[in-house]
Amino acid sequence: MKTYHLKFEQKLPIPLAETWDFFTSPLNLAKITPPDMAFKVTSVFAPETKVYPGMLITYKVAPLFGIKLNWMTEITQVKEHEYFVDEQRFGPYAMWHHEHHFKEIKGGVHMTDILNYAIPYGPIGRLANTLFVGNEVNKIFTYREKAINDLFGLYKEV
Repeated sequence: MKTYHLKFEQKLPIPLAETWDFFTSPLNLAKITPPDMAFKVTSVFAPETKVYPGMLITYKVAPLFGIKLNWMTEITQVKEHEYFVDEQRFGPYAMWHHEHHFKEIKGGVHMTDILNYAIPYGPIGRLANTLFVGNEVNKIFTYREKAINDLFGLYKEV
């Protein structure tokens, strides 16, 4: 199984505690996901719910061609104000391991996403990744960067 590795970095002009509060709330994920993915958290959470190790989160999502799929991730690791990890337990990928890292910097936070994923179906999956899945994953993170900038503003070097 071929695994793909992506890394995305972004600086936010807000305090670490505010950044952590936003990104560790499962209900905020829809705010930074492209609308055409029809992303919806289907787990029931109170608005103040924050991620914790062992937390299962279920979604409905249409990652390609508008086809709605069920997706379940588990939060496997959390180190408050530093990082958390989500891993797919059920969904469209053969493997999905997504690390979210946060580091306080002067004037804000440096956020790093490290994503490792694999597509099922062997050679057909590799071809699908080359033709469209890889581009779609990159589009999600490009959209996310813009949405985060719209929500919190642009980071300015201090």
